[in-house]
Amino acid sequence: MENILSFIPLDIALIAENFDRFLYGVWITLNLTFLALLLGGLLAVPMAIARASRHRVLNPVVCAYTYVLRGTPLLVQTYLIYFGLGQFEAVRQSWLWDPVLSSAWWCALIAFTLNTAAYTTELLRGAIVDTPQGEVEAAIATGHSYTSRMRRIILPSAFRRSIPAYSNEVIFMLHGSVIASTITLQDILGVGRWLNGRYYLAYEGFITAALLYFLIVLAITRVFRWLERRYLRHLVRPETGDAAKMTPEPAR
Repeated sequence: MENILSFIPLDIALIAENFDRFLYGVWITLNLTFLALLLGGLLAVPMAIARASRHRVLNPVVCAYTYVLRGTPLLVQTYLIYFGLGQFEAVRQSWLWDPVLSSAWWCALIAFTLNTAAYTTELLRGAIVDTPQGEVEAAIATGHSYTSRMRRIILPSAFRRSIPAYSNEVIFMLHGSVIASTITLQDILGVGRWLNGRYYLAYEGFITAALLYFLIVLAITRVFRWLERRYLRHLVRPETGDAAKMTPEPAR
């Protein structure tokens, strides 16, 4: 076994010795990513409705919000919250400073949530606007009010049709979470940087981090493929053999 390891250009024993730190980094990464996605999704739904309905007051506000958050890098947004807010005396004296804004974890969560909410808002807005007109007309014909058809017809349809696009947002958010390592958090990349710095290594920490991210993305794609097969079954057209092709829902 030692002879085999001697041909591997990585210090596998050192990685194994510190793998518990990488597992802690996985927990931090997943915790930040999926909490941000959950909170961002909750914020995105009402904002997407306001955008799709072109509300006279809310639409311009939400449009400006999504434009700014999507037009600036997540790293800059994180720095502005973590380093920038502490420059104001009023913020340091507020009740939010000690429990929230002085914590790197909370600042990263706030930045990630606001960022993914902006992207998810536009994603859902497009899905709502593209709801087949036949579904809307059928809901109106059966006496559904605007609130009722939005809740029972339009939003469920939009959620289902946005699954493939939202899988990309989940993966992008996971990749963007590496920014947490720049504000002292020991996420997956943070542990990799720590390992390389502590033992003066070049590859071991980064390659281990890359493999962990790869495995997480593989799991995410498998989950979303299952969701697509379950909730987009009506869009699947069977073909010869085992192949299947996803086709858009025809307009009515």
